[in-house]
Amino acid sequence: MINVSPRRQGDLGEISAIEWLSAQGYSVYVPLGHSPHFDLIADSGHGLLRVQVKTCTVFRMGRWEVTLSTRGGNQTWNGLVKRLDRKRIDSLFVLVGDGRRWFIPADSVAGGTGILLGGPKYADFEVDPGRPLLLHR
Repeated sequence: MINVSPRRQGDLGEISAIEWLSAQGYSVYVPLGHSPHFDLIADSGHGLLRVQVKTCTVFRMGRWEVTLSTRGGNQTWNGLVKRLDRKRIDSLFVLVGDGRRWFIPADSVAGGTGILLGGPKYADFEVDPGRPLLLHR
């Protein structure tokens, strides 16, 4: 298996989200500069959606363990944990290791620091799969 850096994994998640959103008819925009709360803007023609993108490669007991909080990113961690703020996003897009994807409205996200995907709770929000994050040589 090819190891992917966390930054590259995040880039692959955003590429997957852009591909899926575009296929659904959205115009997709990437904020210029760092946006602390969302990664993409999707325009449906009837309004804008602020989309947070997450990726996950942790699979335990039949579920994908998606971390929603951020602990420092590419800087030295100062001990502060930034939780997902559902008031600052409209949707959560998740790409997991095997290529499965979810597009979840923010008000349906129950976790603050993490959620489990692959079971019945978020099944209605699963969308068609994309390319896997876990690559084989």
